[in-house]
Amino acid sequence: MTKIGLIGLGTMGASFATNLLKAGIELTVHDIHRQIAEPHLTAGAHWADTPRELAAASDVILTSLPGPPEVEAVALDEVDGLIAGMAPDSVLFDLSTNSPTVVRHIHQVFARKGLHCLDAPVSGGPKGAASGKLAIWVGGEKEVFTTNRKALDALGDQVRYIGPIGAGAVAKLVHNAAGYAIQTIMAEVFSVGIKAGVEPLALFEAVRQGARGRQRTFDSLSEHYLINQYDPPDFALRLAHKDVSLAAELGREFDVPMRLINLTLAEMSEALGRGWGNRDSRVAMLLQQERAGIDLAVDPGDVQSVIEAD
Repeated sequence: MTKIGLIGLGTMGASFATNLLKAGIELTVHDIHRQIAEPHLTAGAHWADTPRELAAASDVILTSLPGPPEVEAVALDEVDGLIAGMAPDSVLFDLSTNSPTVVRHIHQVFARKGLHCLDAPVSGGPKGAASGKLAIWVGGEKEVFTTNRKALDALGDQVRYIGPIGAGAVAKLVHNAAGYAIQTIMAEVFSVGIKAGVEPLALFEAVRQGARGRQRTFDSLSEHYLINQYDPPDFALRLAHKDVSLAAELGREFDVPMRLINLTLAEMSEALGRGWGNRDSRVAMLLQQERAGIDLAVDPGDVQSVIEAD
């Protein structure tokens, strides 16, 4: 049986561990906070004190970490990192939203030692991680992916090979950057609609029946924006800021103008300056409300009634 190691037991990683154990996989875990591993240890997981120790006990390793610096440190530290403990032909799938440049660098360093690194970012959020309804976009050697995909299939129902190393990370940045750009546009157009005299719930009900609305794009407004609730976060602003920063960096790398992404990043940066980093990422939409001089807080029950009225 393939032995799996998982590093990172945060909001997403905790659900990954639970689902791997439910699938009957032998699992070793590590996190900088051992106490959050206790439920998984009780359920049968093994503990490793360091990434190196975890690597030595695993055939396939999964990392679910906040961003590029953490992934690079865990993977490449020559004393306690994964590279110090992995056996030849061992595999790392990085589930984090990472920089394509960083994962390619890790891939190159690993390859010199006969190790494999593939990027495998996920999309579906905390609910998807818990339910297993996740998209997982993989970049790297296709044969290695095919041979070792069992661990990914235990986590998500839409596992897709995208292309060479870094392709999964690029797909994730495109997806996330588009989503946050659309979010910024929604704040702008809704503020002008409300300022022009349309009642917020009526405007919401109207636009969701249009062409874009029927694609459920506007339904996301019901979760935080319309009801003016940004705590607790589904995805923290500081992490969303990191994702969009990576997308802007990708544009610079390939000399592609990204005006809207830079505008979105500017909005997020201003929101961070307000001390909102640990609130839900959509809290940045409040900035446009302030500029328009509107106050918005629709009753959650009324919003849900509109959604259920289809």
